[in-house]
Amino acid sequence: MGVFTDGSHEQVVFCQDRASGLKAIIGIYSTALGPALGGTRFYPYASEEEALHDVLDLSRGMAYKNALAGLDLGGGKAVIWGDPDQIKSEQLLRAYGRFVQSLGGRYYTACDVGTYVQDMDVVARETQFVTGRSVEYGGAGDSSILTAWGVFQGMRAAAEHRWGTPSLKGRRVGVAGLGKVGKYLVAHLVEDGAEVVATDVSPKALEWAQATYPQVSLVADATALITSDIDVYAPCALGGALNDDTVPALRAQIVAGAANNQLAHTGIEKLLLDRGILYAPDYLVNSGGVIQVADEIDGFNFDRAKLRATKIYDTTKRILQLADTEGISPATAADRLAEQRMAEVGRLRTIRI
Repeated sequence: MGVFTDGSHEQVVFCQDRASGLKAIIGIYSTALGPALGGTRFYPYASEEEALHDVLDLSRGMAYKNALAGLDLGGGKAVIWGDPDQIKSEQLLRAYGRFVQSLGGRYYTACDVGTYVQDMDVVARETQFVTGRSVEYGGAGDSSILTAWGVFQGMRAAAEHRWGTPSLKGRRVGVAGLGKVGKYLVAHLVEDGAEVVATDVSPKALEWAQATYPQVSLVADATALITSDIDVYAPCALGGALNDDTVPALRAQIVAGAANNQLAHTGIEKLLLDRGILYAPDYLVNSGGVIQVADEIDGFNFDRAKLRATKIYDTTKRILQLADTEGISPATAADRLAEQRMAEVGRLRTIRI
């Protein structure tokens, strides 16, 4: 995927500061609904092409996510190319903040894989266009909290659509990824009475799960989780979890997880539909985090943000019902609603006042 062959992004900016080692790409997919909002992913990509592909995919996903969440914000994303454990520094983060500031408010950044609220506090020393900051600096704190809450609400809606009840009690839920979001999701599932099976590539994450929730069963890897006897599959790590190999092997009836870009390529949504697997679109159910950081822009109120994230339940029900009525996949139904809002509300911004 290239910037011009993709043909849909408004702006893609390559940022480099040799002294700090910063190599970053900022992708702005759409500002139809407002300034583009999306996190900064700090990751050791294998190549520049891989980093570019990720930022284009992720920024597009953020536009659709923000639209479905009812936010007056467009979609953007940034990636910093490199190993955060090796090169992350105050100098690098502040250099990145300067590049964000240079966009003049077209893009608001926040946390993502490899970046944390403390990092956003450093970035904010160079730009006003940053959210997802720590409570000490007037921010909302960890956005993973409401991300997990929203995923749980989407999962409840999918359960009601499939089984007639919004409870996960007695259901076997497989969680792939026990990171920032997965650990909170496990807590909601355990509290709801679900039987949780989980995995993670990090031994520390597995140790945490075993110590915190001894009732959670652990399996060796994602393949073992996918092929196990589960009712719900919750991918909560990196994207591409649903592909030509995993979908045919999947035994779950529902997929609802926190990972972005779960569908490896176009056509996977049809494969899920043909197999009778109910897919709750990722950018719908994982929008609790962006709802939280967006609320911070106007002065954060946790109760207000949580109430908005709880509405993911209603939106998920609406999309699943629309998919059934029109005989289309939930992913297609979600895209249609997002595109409709971007077109209709975005048009109003052209009216001179």
